[in-house]
Amino acid sequence: MAANAKSYAFVELIARLFLASIFVYAVTGKILDYHGTAQYMAAFGVPTAVLPLVIVVELVGSLCLIFGFFTRTAAAILALFSLAAIVVFHHVLTTQNDIIVALAELAFTGGLLELAVHGPGCISIDHYRRAS
Repeated sequence: MAANAKSYAFVELIARLFLASIFVYAVTGKILDYHGTAQYMAAFGVPTAVLPLVIVVELVGSLCLIFGFFTRTAAAILALFSLAAIVVFHHVLTTQNDIIVALAELAFTGGLLELAVHGPGCISIDHYRRAS
């Protein structure tokens, strides 16, 4: 592998780790403050019974991104998940902070869509599965 290709591969890995980090952080918070998260969701009309599914999606999705395993599928699911979060939790844009959070969610979603289209790169389980 040429030096330039190695650099790209490393950047692709770092990009996946950055995208996964928000979901790792979010799912950790949901697990550590399960009751508080359930109350927050309920305040927006989301049934608390959905919370375990949310935790599974964020946990499995972030692990898939980190390891580059079923990356395109995981990225697409997480992108849809992020869009749903924008619609449900970040649709009221009354303050500058609200707007920034909604735009950050859109930015993450854009990165996930790029990953869904282009795949994880060569430092990934997906790459090694295709090569064998």
